[in-house]
Amino acid sequence: MSFKNYNVPYEVSERYASKTAYFSMEFAIHQPLKIYSGGLGFLAGSHLRSAYELRQNMIGIGILWKFGYYDQARNADQTLQVTWMEKYATFLEETDIKFQINIHDHPVWVKVYYLNPTTFNSAPLFLLSTDVPENDYVSQTISHRLYDGNVATKVAQFILLGVGGAKLVDELGFNPDRYHLNEAHGVSAAFYLLNKLQSVEKLRERLVFTTHTPEEAGNEKHDIYLCHKMSYFCGMSLDEVRRLTGLKDDQFNHSLVALRFARIANGVSQLHGHVSRAMWGHYENICPIISITNAQNWRYWADKQLYHFSEEANHYAFDDRKKYLKKRAFEIVADQTGKLFDPNVLTIVWARRFAGYKRAELLTRDLERFNKLTSNTKHPVQIIWAGKPYPLDYPAITDFNHLVHLSKSYKNVAVLIGYELALSKRLKQASDVWLNNPRVPREASGTSGMTAAMNGSVNFSTDDGWIPEFINHGNNGFVVPQADYANMHVQEQDEYDLNYLYDILENQILPLYYDTPDTWRQVVKNGMRDVRFQFDSNRMAHEYYEKLYK
Repeated sequence: MSFKNYNVPYEVSERYASKTAYFSMEFAIHQPLKIYSGGLGFLAGSHLRSAYELRQNMIGIGILWKFGYYDQARNADQTLQVTWMEKYATFLEETDIKFQINIHDHPVWVKVYYLNPTTFNSAPLFLLSTDVPENDYVSQTISHRLYDGNVATKVAQFILLGVGGAKLVDELGFNPDRYHLNEAHGVSAAFYLLNKLQSVEKLRERLVFTTHTPEEAGNEKHDIYLCHKMSYFCGMSLDEVRRLTGLKDDQFNHSLVALRFARIANGVSQLHGHVSRAMWGHYENICPIISITNAQNWRYWADKQLYHFSEEANHYAFDDRKKYLKKRAFEIVADQTGKLFDPNVLTIVWARRFAGYKRAELLTRDLERFNKLTSNTKHPVQIIWAGKPYPLDYPAITDFNHLVHLSKSYKNVAVLIGYELALSKRLKQASDVWLNNPRVPREASGTSGMTAAMNGSVNFSTDDGWIPEFINHGNNGFVVPQADYANMHVQEQDEYDLNYLYDILENQILPLYYDTPDTWRQVVKNGMRDVRFQFDSNRMAHEYYEKLYK
């Protein structure tokens, strides 16, 4: 197929006819395409799937990571081992598009691969790679590892996504009405476009930005002199860069620049929009920040049979289906850990990217209560943890390893490896309770609980991210009531949340599950219904066109 004057290869819906180029560092489209690390990728994958379902005029632009994020393996003592394996994706099409971009004043060849919409039912996705024989070895490694730990390599990756992606759009002749940056990794595209459009006003008309980070320290910053040396600014002098961006210090703040260059931006939940406006409000020349709450693709994630039995009000078949889903998932637990879990026992799952603020091990901080919980014979529980820490986040890896060692003392506690799309879906089906306990307000949105609800699991969470828009306590999920967190030390906040988690578990969730199963089933079904109406990514993809793109 020809990629000159490219048009999306399906009939576009009239209401979504304007063209969008969507830039993201990671996309979780389907298990075999391992170019994602966590929530940002899951979100981008669902967005492209919904764009395809709604027939939106959108293309995705990302990077083909040769070694993916990393493969989670185990050391001899079961602790975390980071391994790097080459990935092959023969279902990607070669495009014959090759071009050069400048990185470190040095021409680097970029090769382009294509994910056809019909392969995994997603909007077209173009993936950039520098892993070609024309490049020297160092240039080849730019597209090897997602979020490379080397600072210069990471900046080069940002240039590849931004400048490389914007140049690809020109090579395709796609001529989008807007460039949508999903997080600020691709903001170097703005400097490429400034060279082309010759005005900040014209750039602003065509740039929109989604921010996912609810605290300033979490936003990417790099030494402005390093960025300049690496050709990040597409030939502009530092004086010109400072004049255009308004930056006065020596740190190049990617998100701040995106907020100054974009026409409009969005936070990824109502709460996150509020937090973002407060966080960036004291900076000059920031674009308006609205809220478009993240969502996940129902068609890809939901267990359709559970929904069918729920709509039929066939309680027996509904319960039977959930038990079957649990039993099937427990085979993975048995295979990895040698522990046989019981589908009749309430199963709590904590599974997502391991990061300090998400507090994976919070339940284990009170060992006395943890032992009481796990040894309760009247109301037994099973607990599963899974997730990938960033490979250089040693505190998060320590948390993971602590849980591995702890789990060895319990028959009903397991820690799994390989948390990617396929295992994620199985663990949602395995869980009765999807535990989410980030430190409020550190979670911008968090979407794992949405897909858990789509598979008959009840959300139990601290009141952060998307949760305030969803949970009606005791009706479709359970939530820790917010305290005056702003005036608490971290330790106080953790203690407050921990006490509430145990109180709600012991006094509300467990008795409801075991003593009044009909009511429990109704809570499950309420969550399934509410998440489908509010948090299917078709709603989100539609809102992007209505609120951000118009």
